[in-house]
Amino acid sequence: MEGPPASSRQGVLSHLENLEAHAHKAGLKQGETREHQENAVRLKMRIQELRCQRDELRAKLNMCRSQLARSKNTTKSGPQTSQATETSKQALLEWKMENVKGLLRVFHLTGLSGKLTKQGACLCISTAFEGTYLDSYYLDLLLQQPVRIQHHSVPAFIPLEQIAQKYLQADIKRFCSVLSDHLNAFAGRKFQADQLQEGFAAFLEGPLQGNSLYNLLEFNYSLEGEGRTFLFTAKLVYGDPVRILPTEATVTCKETDDAPAAVSEIAAAHMAFFREKPLHEAFSSIIDLTANLSQAVSLASQPPPSL
Repeated sequence: MEGPPASSRQGVLSHLENLEAHAHKAGLKQGETREHQENAVRLKMRIQELRCQRDELRAKLNMCRSQLARSKNTTKSGPQTSQATETSKQALLEWKMENVKGLLRVFHLTGLSGKLTKQGACLCISTAFEGTYLDSYYLDLLLQQPVRIQHHSVPAFIPLEQIAQKYLQADIKRFCSVLSDHLNAFAGRKFQADQLQEGFAAFLEGPLQGNSLYNLLEFNYSLEGEGRTFLFTAKLVYGDPVRILPTEATVTCKETDDAPAAVSEIAAAHMAFFREKPLHEAFSSIIDLTANLSQAVSLASQPPPSL
């Protein structure tokens, strides 16, 4: 039997290009929408941070004025000076406690909550992905000089020590915000990998390979087309530790020797999906693209109706 005529093959390739262009535009649009939403959330959090900083500055100014007024009214005697110093320390500690109370109120709507303890505060950072609540992590802070982390349940592969060294003493709000970004990104990447394995196990060839941080994933998957089964390998690299989408995506077909030329174009479309959508959503789009392509090939291979 002769294969489909050249015009039919041209029609299939043209249909494939249209599908890829449509998928790429849809992915870009969704990416822009998600980016706008993320920017809006960041701006709201920034507004809250600035308001807290304003309140802190007012509290510091009032405390300095109070200390200055007390120092003018005290004598130079040793016991009185010592008492004034103790009063100043107590005022500083009370200001820190009030600052933490304000933090707990501000962060309650952003996935952070907690309560005051006798020695400081216990913070809870809750993670979520697209409306699905995931794991929670806890930190016990000692409000002393310097502020210390007494206990925590943060995974070892999250750079907690580096984040604490950079922000904990200078800006505790920033410390909580950055740590929350790291934990939410990790939880989001893990959630996507779990959804892929649970929802698309029939297409996966072998287990998904990755590290504890889920910032490097590799897996094989098979798709049927043109009466054959093609095996693809995907490698995703998440170069930004606070992002849920990969910064690099590579897709290759293992059967390239006798594979149709269109397979390389299909792999390129897969890479675009992986870069622009969450992992399980990208794979769903890949399956839809494959189904549409198979339907187009089937229609093109049918003989023309007789007149």
